[in-house]
Amino acid sequence: MIAGVLKEQPGENRVSLVPEIVKQLEKQGVTVWIEPDAGTRAYYSDESYIQAGAQIKPAGEILQQADIILSIQIPEESSWKMIPAGKVLAGIYQPLYNTALMQQWADKQLTAFSLDSVPRTTRAQSMDVLSSQANIAGYKAVLLAATSYSRYFPMFMTAAGSIAPAKVLILGAGVAGLQAIATARRLGAVVEVFDTRPAVREEVMSLGARFIEVEGAADASAAGGYAVEQSADYKQRQQEKIADSVAKADIVITTAQIPGRKAPLLIPTAMLERMKQGSVIIDLAAATGGNTSLTENNRTVVHQGVTIIGDSNLPSSMPSDASKLYAKNMYNFLQLLIKNGDLVLNFSDDIVQGACITHSGAITNERLKQAEGVKL
Repeated sequence: MIAGVLKEQPGENRVSLVPEIVKQLEKQGVTVWIEPDAGTRAYYSDESYIQAGAQIKPAGEILQQADIILSIQIPEESSWKMIPAGKVLAGIYQPLYNTALMQQWADKQLTAFSLDSVPRTTRAQSMDVLSSQANIAGYKAVLLAATSYSRYFPMFMTAAGSIAPAKVLILGAGVAGLQAIATARRLGAVVEVFDTRPAVREEVMSLGARFIEVEGAADASAAGGYAVEQSADYKQRQQEKIADSVAKADIVITTAQIPGRKAPLLIPTAMLERMKQGSVIIDLAAATGGNTSLTENNRTVVHQGVTIIGDSNLPSSMPSDASKLYAKNMYNFLQLLIKNGDLVLNFSDDIVQGACITHSGAITNERLKQAEGVKL
């Protein structure tokens, strides 16, 4: 079995495998090919891969001959069109947002595994790329907010006077939100948190934050850490509660997303205009429309003195550790596909089946089958 690692496109600094994982795969009889400079932006040199047992190969050779092709983001069109029928790809492909492309891959007879579709079960925790990368996003969101904010985070008492601590509001207490709470508290901020799931109250409070609750939320226990659609009445009460907290906040970090749908609008323009000048919003849902009405992905917007930073790929700004965690997730997933050094697709395994998006010329993912434009 040959596992090939592609160099990511500009803007993505992570790499699918790191040298220590290459070494482990080589011990299992897997040959690893790495595209030149694939790990350079994550500070893993070609030489470090060679020392781990990998071979440096041109992209064309990897695309044509590797049994499984690894890339974090979707390869550019000119690349994936070179892949012969029957080959296997694995990465984070956001299939619910890329239905047309997944159909093209199915038509091309490619087998695609998207690790963001791995079932969020206890057995699959070691393969959960969403959690490992969201942890980094939550951490970096707070640091980005701190460097963008014009005031201190902690309280200071000096001879020249006292500085009040920053007030941070975090919308969504999933993995990213919880890490954001912990990081903001370490920096000395006062933190409030809103989430539609009452079950996260204890976790929020254990980190030293205040939990804002709106009664009557729809059950989100089966949504895998994502938001779910709420009733109109609930949304109205939610907006009122959030509006009060947003108006008082110095920093707002938003994380709410719904799989396959536009991110819920939590902060409309009227609410933005009630915020204090100099306040900062970090919107981690920017790639799917954002949680504010003015969010633009990968851009910073300033509206009436409020800075809105849309960044859906903060893990790429910590590429060394992000790659290390991602590579470990990938390695654990590959253990389900490797048998005696060969690639074996065991679709009786619920994790393999859940992560598989396309196979044998068809869309196999049940959620994606319901999407518009998918052949049934």
